[in-house]
Amino acid sequence: MGVTYKYFGAPDGATAARVPISMRPEELGGDELGQGMYTKVKPETMAAMVLTGIEGIPPAKVPPLELVVLHPDYAVVKLPHSVVEPLRKADEEALGAAAFIWSTVPDRRGPRDAFVIYKMLHEWQDFAQRCHESGHQLYCLVWP
Repeated sequence: MGVTYKYFGAPDGATAARVPISMRPEELGGDELGQGMYTKVKPETMAAMVLTGIEGIPPAKVPPLELVVLHPDYAVVKLPHSVVEPLRKADEEALGAAAFIWSTVPDRRGPRDAFVIYKMLHEWQDFAQRCHESGHQLYCLVWP
């Protein structure tokens, strides 16, 4: 079946940790910012995409994400400021360059088409901006 990732905003880790664990993605509803973002892209991949493409950090040097909750049925991770801010502040040129760079990184999973990656980065950027404007941080819920 695969793993589903839901990116969502929360004011802090304690709030993010109180995610309902018994609900499936379609039943989860939204957070204060709406329905969140569902994707098959791992938060580690998203972080690497931003840090490699926008910040120029080699994929092997991308720092790990902060684990908020590890439960047998799910996990919640926080996307660090070092990922969210460059994404939030990137201009069109930086997003395009990041998409192109990430599309050429060998031996990785995820979309390979630069335009698909560009559109995805734009969606994440818009979501990161809404989180910032609401005083929220960006988290990801991971569950099978």
